Amino acid sequence: MQQFKYTAINLQKQKFSGKFIAKDEEDLAVQLSKQGLYLVSASPYSGKTPSAFFTLGTGKISLTELTAFCRQYAIMLNAGVSLLGGIEILKAQSFSRYFRSLLQMIYEDVRAGMMLSDAMSKHGRVFPEFFRSMIKVGERSGKLDIVMNSLADYYEKDSAIKKKTRQALAYPMVLLFMTIALNLLMLLFVIPTFRETLNQLNVPIEGFTKAVYDISDFLLANWLYMLAAVVITVVALWLFGRTPAGRRCYDYLKVHLPLIRQVNINLVTSRFARGFGLLLASGMDVNDALDAVKIVFCNKDVEARFDKAAEDVRHGMALAIAFNKYRLFPDIMDQMIAVGERTASLDEVLLRSCSFFDEAVETTLNSVTSKIQPFLLLLMGGTMIVLFLAVYAPMFSIMTGLGGTDYGTDMAAEIAKEVFTL
Repeated sequence: MQQFKYTAINLQKQKFSGKFIAKDEEDLAVQLSKQGLYLVSASPYSGKTPSAFFTLGTGKISLTELTAFCRQYAIMLNAGVSLLGGIEILKAQSFSRYFRSLLQMIYEDVRAGMMLSDAMSKHGRVFPEFFRSMIKVGERSGKLDIVMNSLADYYEKDSAIKKKTRQALAYPMVLLFMTIALNLLMLLFVIPTFRETLNQLNVPIEGFTKAVYDISDFLLANWLYMLAAVVITVVALWLFGRTPAGRRCYDYLKVHLPLIRQVNINLVTSRFARGFGLLLASGMDVNDALDAVKIVFCNKDVEARFDKAAEDVRHGMALAIAFNKYRLFPDIMDQMIAVGERTASLDEVLLRSCSFFDEAVETTLNSVTSKIQPFLLLLMGGTMIVLFLAVYAPMFSIMTGLGGTDYGTDMAAEIAKEVFTL
């Protein structure tokens, strides 16, 4: 067998290029013709396929790439393109170099007789467990094209929810950054210069103004240590979050902190409804679906409680009762599941409920941001007012103490002149 680098066209005169393993050029032409492609040119290719060690170490593929792969593969399979032929075409498409090398390795494994799900399982750190489970279901049922299309829908919806979440949180994060930046600007640059001016004019600094100036002096004297402390704290929290205990702790906070609790619960519920519904609709039995779906939560605390509920279900407890026992989802979701179990239409009920909880995520996000934004605006405005009052208080005291005399007015004007020339 020889690996060839080829150029081919289809009936629509579209050009395709890539690499293909064949006995010779004649065999290459035959294999490409089965995919609706006609060989234009070919040459032996001596380059080695990247090894998993160097290519896949900690690699990831984007959600956009995974969605596009699922959608395009579904179209090809539905059009009658073979399993192997679809991979051959897709690995020549405009995916990232990493994803193309990944598809090349999967292609070679499938060509050697391996099941597609097994070939993808070799790269379990790249392809999510839920994705691989769905592929396996599609292979068993002979509905891989439908499963691929369903996966594309799933990841498109998940991507849309993540995008809305980022958009909703963007403005509050900008406000928070501006608040911190403006206050640091005042304390580190404006106030020290102002204090120097007051000292030159022998203006006494007392009370609240002195406290603010002392804070400024402390920051100036220790900014390097404080910066180091902030960096160390952030790194420590990040490293802690990568440990099992840390991940569990952070995930616990996500679903229990008052302000963000409802957002994350609705998000978990939406993912479960869509994922579990797809698995059941594809023909997977309940117990296997329970094992496969927990990966969609992306929350270790919820996963731990879900495992307990799943164990109760395996011992004969109804799904709705088990989920309610461990307070996994909102009550309305438990009620929907109970209806689905009674009517033997659980997959349909779950898939229909997805849109409801998608909207619930967006609604709760808007509610949270509508509460956060006024608070941040008030915080930013309030701190700036406090700092400006502290800065200008000596001017007011001078003018008041001197009864508005020319001397007092001139001194205040001198101070103001120094400030506005900063």
